[in-house]
Amino acid sequence: MSQPSILQQSPVRLLSLDVFRGLTVAAMILVNNPGSWTHIYAPLKHAEWHGCTPTDLIFPFFLFIVGVSISYALGSKKGYMSHSKLIMTALKRALILFGLGLFLNLFPKVFTEPMEAFQTVRIPGVLQRIAVVFFITAVIFIKTNPKTQLRLLIGILIAYWAMMTLIPVPGVGYANLEKETNLGAWLDRSLLTEAHLWRSAKTWDPEGILSTLPAIGTGLFGVLVGTWLKRKDREESVKISWMFSTGVLAVILGLIWDLCFPINKALWTSSFVLYAGGLATIGLALCYWLIDVQGYKKGTKPFVVYGVNAITVFFLSGLIPRILTMIKVNMPDGSTVNSREWMYETFFSPYFSPINASLAGAVTFILIWLGILWWMYNKKIIIKV
Repeated sequence: MSQPSILQQSPVRLLSLDVFRGLTVAAMILVNNPGSWTHIYAPLKHAEWHGCTPTDLIFPFFLFIVGVSISYALGSKKGYMSHSKLIMTALKRALILFGLGLFLNLFPKVFTEPMEAFQTVRIPGVLQRIAVVFFITAVIFIKTNPKTQLRLLIGILIAYWAMMTLIPVPGVGYANLEKETNLGAWLDRSLLTEAHLWRSAKTWDPEGILSTLPAIGTGLFGVLVGTWLKRKDREESVKISWMFSTGVLAVILGLIWDLCFPINKALWTSSFVLYAGGLATIGLALCYWLIDVQGYKKGTKPFVVYGVNAITVFFLSGLIPRILTMIKVNMPDGSTVNSREWMYETFFSPYFSPINASLAGAVTFILIWLGILWWMYNKKIIIKV
């Protein structure tokens, strides 16, 4: 089997990590591809602002997994490979990821109206944030020890809290956590301009510049958990107990901090980092105990096939719906719809209630990708990033 990228799996295979990653990616595709955006079950929506739904946990879980993967992939190489070579390899992969994210934001307009496409392209994005978090977290892991990484994590969370709650926002005059007037939104508009921010808002971006700082904290959280999990001088029972205890403690601290710095995915608040990181640690501990310690591996393959080609399926699952919207279909009544709408109205809408039709469309999309990824896995096709 060809070696995957360090974002996808580690040289020392940890099946529970592949399963946890695959489950996270499948959930990401589920919430990103409903049959209809106007009919979605509440748990499959993001919180309106403050608060947290299951959907809000998917992205931080993935960044946490990126951190765990870094500790496995780079941990054994730090001792015999030059740091500069490791960093350059990480930079190359980060640039590829960032480029893929920009391409998704440019497509398909870049082929029809290239000038306007570049003038209005959204610069931040999910893949872009993964790229930045991956690279900076990898550099920190390469250059520091776990104690320093823990101090950096704590420092990042405190510094972000102080910036967001104490620094007056230019043009507003006071610190606040509102959508359009918080410090992060002001910084994004100042540096990127409204033309290059999230189109649904224009005045702020959920993957903005300042909120990427605590997102790096999520990556470091994963690095620290991965470093502990790799230790050979601790019994498995001790590792698992520590992970469960740490996860519960982080959740409690996040909920306490929520009282003065609300849990908020769009702002990626420090309380959100602790809350989501704690739940991710508990989830990974459960997977590790069941799969790698107890040996319960039956039924894990669907998640493994998603996990080993995680970036590939995420990128293509974002690209293909855009292509489908470009293909027009003539309806019997003379109207014209895109092929994605045609499939939804033909195969789902007539047979389910609106909200269940939307869910059925998303589940079908996941199952189609499962078949493709299953075939790729059996053929030992793992696409590097």
